[in-house]
Amino acid sequence: MESLLNKIRTCSICKSHLPLGPRPVISMHKDSKIVIIGQAPGTKVHASGIPWDDVSGRQLRKWLGVTDTVFYDETKFAIMPMGFCYPGKGKTGDLPPRPECAPEWHELLLKQMPNIELIILIGLYAQKYYLKQEAKKTLTETVSSYKTYLPKYFTLPHPSPRNRFWLTKNPWFEKLVLPELKLKIAAFLK
Repeated sequence: MESLLNKIRTCSICKSHLPLGPRPVISMHKDSKIVIIGQAPGTKVHASGIPWDDVSGRQLRKWLGVTDTVFYDETKFAIMPMGFCYPGKGKTGDLPPRPECAPEWHELLLKQMPNIELIILIGLYAQKYYLKQEAKKTLTETVSSYKTYLPKYFTLPHPSPRNRFWLTKNPWFEKLVLPELKLKIAAFLK
């Protein structure tokens, strides 16, 4: 695992496409129980090198019902984005994750973690990549169908402040989905 992580941390496959240069952000251990697969680091995470070290990360930890200490314990949570480096800015937010990372590294990483209990798929990119034809037409449909993907996957929207309108429009998410997510996380972390 350490050898593979070192290769990833020095990866420069898509170097010419990255406005801030390569800085793969990943966190995991062979004993990780829960894998979080999100999009790609933003500028703040690129600067710190710490996954989910931003407003979205604070919201995600609230959704999971865990402290920073628990969240950053690599034996509990593996953090593996679809794109390991900051992809750049687009018209309405960050660009999509670079397409090279997941096919190059994800399968190799997952094989190194035999104790995985749950994979949390955050956002459309992760959901479409992992669920393939099982993903619904929209993120809302996929998230509302989260029970369909259990026990292996749990589907979530991105916890970004930009999604506050989605959360307001879909109150069922906080009322029904988050309590179940917190129960599952608590059970796996015992």
